[in-house]
Amino acid sequence: MGTGEILLKVDKIEVTYHRVITAVQGVSLEVARGQIVALLGNNGAGKTTTLRAISGFIGMDDARVSEGSITYRDRRTDRLQPHEITRMGVVLVPERAKVFENLTVAENILASVSGRKDKEQAALAYEYFPQLVHLRRREAGYLSGGERQMLAIAAALVCAPQLLLVDELSLGLAPRIVSELVERLQRIREELGLTIVLVEQNATVALEVADHGYVMENGRIVLDGTAERLRAHDDIREFYLGHAQGERRNYRDVKQYRRSRRWYG
Repeated sequence: MGTGEILLKVDKIEVTYHRVITAVQGVSLEVARGQIVALLGNNGAGKTTTLRAISGFIGMDDARVSEGSITYRDRRTDRLQPHEITRMGVVLVPERAKVFENLTVAENILASVSGRKDKEQAALAYEYFPQLVHLRRREAGYLSGGERQMLAIAAALVCAPQLLLVDELSLGLAPRIVSELVERLQRIREELGLTIVLVEQNATVALEVADHGYVMENGRIVLDGTAERLRAHDDIREFYLGHAQGERRNYRDVKQYRRSRRWYG
């Protein structure tokens, strides 16, 4: 799915923390309108840093985009503040600090509501996550991990996003909950016409729902392609899709190993 129109373009960005530590180097990716794009890789690969750079929240981590550019709907965004980017329709569901723990479910959803249209969006959030209706008066700090993830996505919908950035959808959640969340994201994409960038360590989950994927290692993109192509790729199957034997290695190690096996075999 997708129109072919490029909604988001990340062009050779470098992200530097504390002005000295380079975490992301030369990362480029494109997201077409209506697509679900997965950003895959192990912990520390640079996925979250890339997502926070796109959303503008990177400045809160004492980091900045020191090279390259990020463009959303033909407008340069890598020097904008998070609230400016959110107003443009780019909304982040973060990995950490997903909800306001001392507020109830209803208060979390209404936190950014200011007018009638926003209240209609709040009703839409409950429509996509009906489990939250019965939890409206519960403080978010007492929710399960799956309920917090539902609340975080529901609260993001109130902001009427056009591009939804979801960081680690499945982290720490039971497979049944993950399947339910994936189904909801697919429905949201299809019915609301949203474009979604999904950061995931679980490649199996991500490639089930994504149209296109990018694989990150050590702050760089090492492979990209359609979800179908990545699922069929030998190196991706061996490392990311559970077919590796023995000690786990990174993508580059697997690739080098396979090359040497072909050379000496």
